Amino acid sequence: MFETIPAKKGDSIVALMTEFANDPRTEKMDLGIGIYRNNLGETPIMKAVMEAQKILLETEPTKAYQGLVGDVEYTELMQHFLLGGTKAADRAATLHTPGASGALRAVADLIAATQPDATVWISNPSYVNHQPIMERAGLKVRSYPYLNPETKLVDETAMLAKIAELGKGDVLLLHGCCHNPSGADITLDAWQSIADLANKNGFLPFVDIAYQGLGDGLDEDAQGLHLLANQVPELLISTSCSKNFGLYRERTGAAMVVTSSRQQALNTRALMCELARGSYSMPPAHGAGVVKLILQDDALTTLWKQELKEMTARVTGLRSALVEEFQQKTQSNQFDYFAKHKGMFTLTGFDDEMLEKLKADFGIYIVKGGRINVAGLKEHEVPKLVDAVIRCQS
Repeated sequence: MFETIPAKKGDSIVALMTEFANDPRTEKMDLGIGIYRNNLGETPIMKAVMEAQKILLETEPTKAYQGLVGDVEYTELMQHFLLGGTKAADRAATLHTPGASGALRAVADLIAATQPDATVWISNPSYVNHQPIMERAGLKVRSYPYLNPETKLVDETAMLAKIAELGKGDVLLLHGCCHNPSGADITLDAWQSIADLANKNGFLPFVDIAYQGLGDGLDEDAQGLHLLANQVPELLISTSCSKNFGLYRERTGAAMVVTSSRQQALNTRALMCELARGSYSMPPAHGAGVVKLILQDDALTTLWKQELKEMTARVTGLRSALVEEFQQKTQSNQFDYFAKHKGMFTLTGFDDEMLEKLKADFGIYIVKGGRINVAGLKEHEVPKLVDAVIRCQS
């Protein structure tokens, strides 16, 4: 049965992680895998999460199944967290999912079940898992222009020109903030243009917001999503607690649908539950229980928000330090885009030859395409990284 299966290359990011782990050098840098690290190179458990886990350990009454929707209180809290105060809040419904990838798949299955001929449009470049998840649900995937490779900023003119061609039967997948892999975000004016085009042409917006709070702040990072939620009749959303709560391995996410009415949204969620039953069935409970406790408790919420602000300030500081170091050593503004990007990542566009030199000569591990996880950098490593990049370019 299995002898016909060919050898697979495997996931390139996971392969890079393994290669890094096996590298005996002590001064190596892992700037590939997308996780936040502190200045010691650790990914610590947030204090708010630790406190919530203690409470959960003492008070959790059972390990019984929670049902297909998942933790209902968690879904209500996440829906209020993302859509509270918008016109969409009262005509939405939320499904608790295994991480953001689980949310993406839940939404993809929903699209495939209700409009199997739909085309999902993703940015070029986009999150590495967007295309395979949509395609494995049986959907067609195409891309719209996004990053200008020279300026490393969004080419909004080209992007909006392509989006203006979309119509009924098209789904437009947008990054809510902190674009992965580029770090380049669209302006609020572009969000408004997209809302106007969706209302005019009839395509369905789909916002994947996995890094809220790691760009300009929790409220600021949700401005584009809120703009759409206030103006379009239907909206799809996937979200994650992996990054902003540090719950990577707990796989805590949510999929939301905004429709014409609350009842229609509940009907749609019921269909998503039916589809989920045929794949993962029910989501894991622990991470959602932690998030629920944090969002229900004012003191824990305050502590979590402060920790998240400190994480974001650290990443912003690293971006500024990189720009300053590059300016001093190159006497140019070639790398100023680091400070213009948001969130954990920046897409440098370094080619394969340069990436191999960085790895072989300096122990610096960066994924193919040149996406740097700025959030994985230590402050004292900034000069070494800059020196290595300059030497490999010369």
